[in-house]
Amino acid sequence: MTEHNFNIKGLTKEEVILSREKFGKNTLNYKKENGVLEAVKSLAKEPMVLLLFVAASIYFVSGQIGDAIFLSSAIIVVSALSLFQDSRSRNALEKLKTLSQPQCKVIRNGETEEIESENLVVGDCLIVEEGTAITADGSIIHSNDFSVNESILTGESFPVFKDQSSEDPLIFKGTTVASGLAIATVTKIGNETRLGKIGKSLESIKEEKTPLELQISNFVKKLVFAGAIVFVIVWALNYFNSYDLLDSLLKALTLAMSILPEEIPMAFATFMAIGAWRLMKMGIVVKQMKTVETLGSATVICTDKTGTITENKMSLAKIYSFTSKKIATPENPDDAEKYLLETAMWGSEPIPFDPMEIALHRAYTNIMSQDERLSFKMIHEYPLGGKPPMMTHIFEDSSGKRIIAAKGAPEALMNVSHLTTVEKQEIEQAIKTITAEGYRVLGVGESDFLGSDFPATQQKFQFKFLGIVAFYDPPKKNIESVLNNFYNAGISVKIITGDNAETTRAIAKQISFKGSEHSLTGQELMKLSDAELKEKVMETNIFTRMFPDAKLRIINALKANNQIVAMTGDGVNDGPALKAAHIGIAMGKKGTEIAKQAASLILLEDDLSKMVDAVAVGRKIYTNLKKAIQYIISIHIPIILTVFIPLVFAWIYPNILSPVHIIFLELIMGPTCSIIFENEPMEKNTLLQKPRPFTTTFFNWKELTTSIIQGLVITAGTLFIYQYSVLKGFDEDQTRSMVFAVLISANIFLTLVNRSFYYSIFTTLRYKNNLVPLIISITVLITGLLLFVPALASFFQFKTPTFLQLGISIGTGFISVIWYELVKIRTRMKTKL
Repeated sequence: MTEHNFNIKGLTKEEVILSREKFGKNTLNYKKENGVLEAVKSLAKEPMVLLLFVAASIYFVSGQIGDAIFLSSAIIVVSALSLFQDSRSRNALEKLKTLSQPQCKVIRNGETEEIESENLVVGDCLIVEEGTAITADGSIIHSNDFSVNESILTGESFPVFKDQSSEDPLIFKGTTVASGLAIATVTKIGNETRLGKIGKSLESIKEEKTPLELQISNFVKKLVFAGAIVFVIVWALNYFNSYDLLDSLLKALTLAMSILPEEIPMAFATFMAIGAWRLMKMGIVVKQMKTVETLGSATVICTDKTGTITENKMSLAKIYSFTSKKIATPENPDDAEKYLLETAMWGSEPIPFDPMEIALHRAYTNIMSQDERLSFKMIHEYPLGGKPPMMTHIFEDSSGKRIIAAKGAPEALMNVSHLTTVEKQEIEQAIKTITAEGYRVLGVGESDFLGSDFPATQQKFQFKFLGIVAFYDPPKKNIESVLNNFYNAGISVKIITGDNAETTRAIAKQISFKGSEHSLTGQELMKLSDAELKEKVMETNIFTRMFPDAKLRIINALKANNQIVAMTGDGVNDGPALKAAHIGIAMGKKGTEIAKQAASLILLEDDLSKMVDAVAVGRKIYTNLKKAIQYIISIHIPIILTVFIPLVFAWIYPNILSPVHIIFLELIMGPTCSIIFENEPMEKNTLLQKPRPFTTTFFNWKELTTSIIQGLVITAGTLFIYQYSVLKGFDEDQTRSMVFAVLISANIFLTLVNRSFYYSIFTTLRYKNNLVPLIISITVLITGLLLFVPALASFFQFKTPTFLQLGISIGTGFISVIWYELVKIRTRMKTKL
């Protein structure tokens, strides 16, 4: 809680309770779709569930009740798994929504406190300032240079200036503050607000499918289409051979089930939602799922200086009075320096919210024996404006004494003051001396004006230049290591700041920032053509005296160079650039609500080191998803071909696998791909690799070829055991047992080998993932029960193998997978050369 300088008491604790009892909570209650019902509806449309239902029905009709019951049970298990994954994803997203709820400031019991917006009550004194979203309807009782963007209600994007004397002194929920500050008495909350009555809900906006989602969806559709064609061919071939409609349909369904990669969409949804949840636990709120998949591709991070590179803890460090012509510290000021500090305070907002203005108000309190702030009333103001920017305030007391004070960029004040060339050189030299140590500087000036017909712009006043006030904002302690982590990950960093070049370069040198010797100002940048800027933006790392249009041009120029751009921002003027960047990053504490709305990711602790973690998680999610899908492709190929080849080539046992075997294998593969691989730790070389190119294809041909070859080698192993069994004179059930054992063992070894396509299996076995031994143990246990418990073996049409037969099958499964370790050795050797 903080005390404020304005004479407003606000509600007492008892009044807040009474108001909440009478008017309720400040929430919009709209009809919410039933998440579970939606999940069940989408499940009913799942191709695998439909195929299982058809197969179970055929078994029932043909009198094979045991198989029918098993497949019906499988429908329940598959559905339960899907619903579990869906609820896991849904819960993660719900937590994210809760976390991104806006906060607001109120005055209660004479003190300012920050509360959750839903706890706002009618009668509260709500403080709204630049960049915040207004969280209730209210009537203005005090304002400084206050304007509001009401486009959500009116469609007009231009800011509307308002104060207590305006024709319309009202503020509305859902609108955003474009400039200044206001205090308003809350009149309406929740559904009673204008926004609530219109019934708009930002949460009802549907999210577009991401590029990766579309690629995976198209890949699955192609496989489903291929499966449908093969299904028809196999059904036709079988039917014309046997003229048994139901039997031929079952054989065709078995093949269709083996082709269908229904695990892929489930794996994708799980990886993205759980990835977002993991990021949230690290203090990173992801607002859009596509951000998770883009994070690992980031090549450039554009960051502001204040509060990101530096602490945003402004302390008044130096003062330069133009009268005394010396640079001093503010602790023991002489009369001229006192007057400089006093004028700088009058040039600030009466209720300060900027760290520099807070420091000036504090300095005024410390040096002045008599506080005159309550004696003077602001009669006119000019908001921060111009290039370079400045602001002017006009105060008057009851006797008519007037103060006209201005502060802003030193160049702006020098331009509107009558200074000789020599005087300008003196000031510039003082600025150079101060900024060389990394201090932020503001120029201060005063003016005289009689009457009330004030000029249209503040630059029309004749100012007297009083001097410079300088602030020190120290670099964050961990920023040097953060930058090195980005550089090691192949990500370049660019500083985009409104501060001057000298201060920024001084701070950059202190933190060993790459490219601190060169900089480009906003004005210089705007004079460049698009082609010139495209070249310049790649070789320049510090951009100073920036404004919204210039920031946007930098982002677009980087994108034109095929860079994947992440940008941090916290202010109103960062909105367009945050939206334009591939990854817009807002700061959770100092970030304005407008910045948070425009961003796709929020760092709750304003700590850029979290962005290193986010990039690492983004890369981990992408590589693990790739491993999962490569595993699915590799293990599906032997299942498809083990069903297809004996059937089409009329081998002695054409139906070596039936729907019950396929669904059992699917039940093993589903959890393996979406649970084991999702939980895999990050490989140690993840952050030392260059960012992956953000291409339109998920796999490159090399990766796809690897998966296909792995699948074909497992197929060769499986069919070898088939022929070996036939050669040995084993019956169909014995052959089926051995073929099934090869598939299961190959599945287990493939899971272990494909945990890394670079490091050896001996390295990956040391990776901490408790789910690997758990899932493998369950798989081995169930397979053992199926093969060695007579009742289960009989149901699955297995014959219990001898330990020699089992050893041969497991050995074949092992050899058909372990060969890839030789490829990994070759890859590692090539990397070291």
